Amino acid sequence: MNQSMRYPSALTIAGSDSGGGAGIQADLKTFAALGVYGASAITAITAQNTLGVTGIQAITPTLLAAQIDAVMSDIKIDAIKIGMLHNAEAVQIVADAIDRYKPRFVVLDPVMISTSGAHLIEELAIEKIQTLLFPRATLLTPNIHEATFLTGIAIHSSNDMEKAAHALLNSGCQNVLMKGGHLVDEDMIDILFTPNSAGKRFCGASIDTQNTHGTGCTLSSAIAAKLTLGHTLEEAVSLAKTYITEALIAGAKVKVGAGHGPVNHSFAPIPLQMITIE
Repeated sequence: MNQSMRYPSALTIAGSDSGGGAGIQADLKTFAALGVYGASAITAITAQNTLGVTGIQAITPTLLAAQIDAVMSDIKIDAIKIGMLHNAEAVQIVADAIDRYKPRFVVLDPVMISTSGAHLIEELAIEKIQTLLFPRATLLTPNIHEATFLTGIAIHSSNDMEKAAHALLNSGCQNVLMKGGHLVDEDMIDILFTPNSAGKRFCGASIDTQNTHGTGCTLSSAIAAKLTLGHTLEEAVSLAKTYITEALIAGAKVKVGAGHGPVNHSFAPIPLQMITIE
């Protein structure tokens, strides 16, 4: 047993998807596929499949806090990926944990509305996310629906994406990756905005598939994984963009359920990496 080495590790704090395509399940599959050790703290349990969400049950605040403390008090966590936080209590618990354990990277995917249109978050949690988590997150990764919901700006083009991103930066975010996958009649354009840049574009061809369930979860967890492995923010976004594109292509024609199936997370898995203990 090599006591001088450890695994690069990431913690996902998110909801459970019983269908396995999004949420905690997608995050852990992504971490594993990219050579990162994954741990989890479940915020809510959902009943869902490729057709939609039929039920949500939040985990109690006490148990959510206990999950996070159990992981972070024992395992060296390099990055946290945050997904669905169903209520305001969960948001406060996560903010307190970030302050207490001070992870190097925090990737916040503001999951609020599912692909099928179901609302996954209570109204009282939205303000808490903006005031408590925006300033604490290394990167915010909204899709255009979430960005519109958060800013009130209708997004129909990459120019609109820029306006919304600056509104989010002005509201306290450190960095924002605007995901443009839901734009009509445009290629898959994601744009990284930082306080000191005009926006870095990451482009990819549109892929003809209905297997898009969990793409947002997968992209944000891939970014967290790449940050964990030592890449810069721009490098992490670029590599994660490549990964999700290839995962979409690999799973494009595979039948999983009757609705929006998952991407193929394991199309080319990387062995679990090891790094020297500092």
